[in-house]
Amino acid sequence: MSRPIRRLPSLNALRAFWAAARHGSFVSAAEELHVTASAVSLQVRQLEDELGQKLFDRTPRGLSLTGDGAAILPGVSDAFTRLQETLIDEQHRHDQQTLSVSVAPSFATKWLLPRLDSFCARYPDFDVRVMATHELTDFGKENVDLAIRYGRGGYTGLASELLMRESVFPVCAPRLLESHADADVARLLRTLPLLHDDSPDQDETCPDWKSWLKAAGIIDIDAQRGSRFNQSIFVLEAAANGLGIALAKSSLVQQDLAGRRLLRLGHDDVPIEFAYFLVYPPERSKRPAITAFRNWIQGEIGEWHGASKQAGMAGQGILLTTQS
Repeated sequence: MSRPIRRLPSLNALRAFWAAARHGSFVSAAEELHVTASAVSLQVRQLEDELGQKLFDRTPRGLSLTGDGAAILPGVSDAFTRLQETLIDEQHRHDQQTLSVSVAPSFATKWLLPRLDSFCARYPDFDVRVMATHELTDFGKENVDLAIRYGRGGYTGLASELLMRESVFPVCAPRLLESHADADVARLLRTLPLLHDDSPDQDETCPDWKSWLKAAGIIDIDAQRGSRFNQSIFVLEAAANGLGIALAKSSLVQQDLAGRRLLRLGHDDVPIEFAYFLVYPPERSKRPAITAFRNWIQGEIGEWHGASKQAGMAGQGILLTTQS
């Protein structure tokens, strides 16, 4: 005769019973639960003692449920099934509503964050987590949904979509031109300090001052002089504060040009082979959060291309010439 149950039995014991009943074997149940067969047997025996019921007949050919075991199995099975479904649904709901984006710090600060409010307003159910880093994302180990990478594209095993290409041109603060109103760019470069970008996400296709001056045909300038910074945003801030002339990437400088914190020197862009790509595991392509972000950022880039042309024209200060 069974004893009244004053409290629920151990979940581990119930889980061991459920697994053993489905497999008809302590050994197979142990493989599923990643424990030893003796541990499963002990859990079941403790459950039998607690319930005051024999749940299995142990035979040389395996386990068979007793009448009492068969009577409680449907309820135990239903309880664990509901628990699994609840936890999976909750995780799925959480995953659907949280979007983690990995992005380089400079691109996050100068391009993504100033626009992110429009995404949040359009999709208020999604919580966005921006992870600013120069490190490449390991989607198998990190809790990241998608990344904005700066490179050549073609990332093995990942879906990648071209977002925007880059170009470089010199910029400086408007007040630097006040005392050099009649100077051309070549004379400015010989007179004013050069600001250098030593950030980790810099690439070999992006011109430094030495290669830019050579391509522009401007000689007799020490391309190494001037201050150096380990973040692109620091270079732009230094330029905006009048510390010298910087080589700016188009995606990072648009707002500074539009607000006339910086002026563009010359008409010509120097294109870069590297570009920005949206990268994510292909199996996640149908996730609502990723679909929403892809659609949103493509629309923002379309607007950025139009605005960057206007900002570039407004920000041009002096025509590029090699005359001194």
